[in-house]
Amino acid sequence: MKGINSINKNKDFSFIYRTGTSIVTPILVIYYRKNKLSANRVGITATKKIGNAVIRNRCRRIIRQAYLNLSPSMKKGYDFVFVARGKTAYKKSTNIEKEMLSAFKNKGIIKEDI
Repeated sequence: MKGINSINKNKDFSFIYRTGTSIVTPILVIYYRKNKLSANRVGITATKKIGNAVIRNRCRRIIRQAYLNLSPSMKKGYDFVFVARGKTAYKKSTNIEKEMLSAFKNKGIIKEDI
């Protein structure tokens, strides 16, 4: 992914699912966990339940764009896994960005000075 440190290995996804904290919204599910790195890593998934390949790719694209817009204002040192839900494909990245922002503010992942 351009501009994002990606999580690619299945064992990393499984580890975050197992040990991370989850935030559930109507549009997406966010798993997150602190890492020992100085950067954030991101994984995005969309299951076949969501729809065909075109819809799944759209979900991944709009989630990625929403994250990229928020990433400058986020604290570093986290792993995130974003899981698309059924409504994700029918939303714009700005709607998803608002969902992410409110979820991250509640959990203290957004920097305070912004």
